Amino acid sequence: MKKIGVLTSGGDSPGMNAAIRAVVRKAIYHGLEVYGINYGYTGLITGDMRKLELGSVGDIIHRGGTILYTARCDEFKTEEGRQKALDELNRYGIEGLIVIGGDGSFRGAANLTKKGFPCIGIPGTIDNDIPGTDFTIGFNTALNTVIDAIDKIRDTATSHERTYVIETMGRNAGDLALWAGLAGGAESIIIPEVDYNMDEIVGRIIRGHERGKKHSIIIVAEGVGSGIELSKKIQEATKLETRATVLGYIQRGGKPTAIDRMLASRFGAKAVELLLEGKAGRMVGIERNQIVDHDIIVALSGVHKIDEDVYKLSQELSI
Repeated sequence: MKKIGVLTSGGDSPGMNAAIRAVVRKAIYHGLEVYGINYGYTGLITGDMRKLELGSVGDIIHRGGTILYTARCDEFKTEEGRQKALDELNRYGIEGLIVIGGDGSFRGAANLTKKGFPCIGIPGTIDNDIPGTDFTIGFNTALNTVIDAIDKIRDTATSHERTYVIETMGRNAGDLALWAGLAGGAESIIIPEVDYNMDEIVGRIIRGHERGKKHSIIIVAEGVGSGIELSKKIQEATKLETRATVLGYIQRGGKPTAIDRMLASRFGAKAVELLLEGKAGRMVGIERNQIVDHDIIVALSGVHKIDEDVYKLSQELSI
């Protein structure tokens, strides 16, 4: 193998640049040429590629977002679109592809693998919803962003003696809300994976108010529903002033934490090693702090699960 490609696809996440850097430098160390593909699968179809040198990835390890940009591509979901992508890869002489992104990006990599083109997936999403890995690139940074927001909102909540509902991202997964809720001392955490009881939430708020508690923080994952609508229901039930904050895309930006930079660097290097070993259709991950790889199709057939011990602990500490 002499030439490989790398792209980022789907939603951006802090640490993607660190992963790109690791792929490029690890590949060049082993004598490979690396081509960066702009705008994900869209760039793959249109041939929007450029050769990356050591200097191309200098001073990017600390930057959020992705220097390769990203986009969603409906055309790639078609057989014709995938064939166009393969034609462009062959035209550039690229023999292996590393895809950094979430489950949709991985499905694209799996489809190319089925057509005989070697692909390796690197999990990059703040949602932390990819089976086969304990953590994804960007989750830790987004988590710290949410915690910082909770701490600031708590100051206002205390000053005005209010209940605040904070809506986090996470798509259909509750990891971001769960971890941030536990680390931020939330009274209630509402996530898609666990049915919630509104009477229990209201009861906890009222009990806290009766014992002199000045505020309550409720964390809700976007996969459950609207934080704004939930805040209205809570105010109606408790008769206490309640406000909602939707954190939105602020969670996807910012400098990656040291943990995400380390994770991205390890993932990127492992992905190159897998291609050099002649492996294809794999995804890299981390389990119990060890870098692992799994069949990407098998991994996608699995279901991401929350850490039930973390959820149980959050319930016990929010009495």
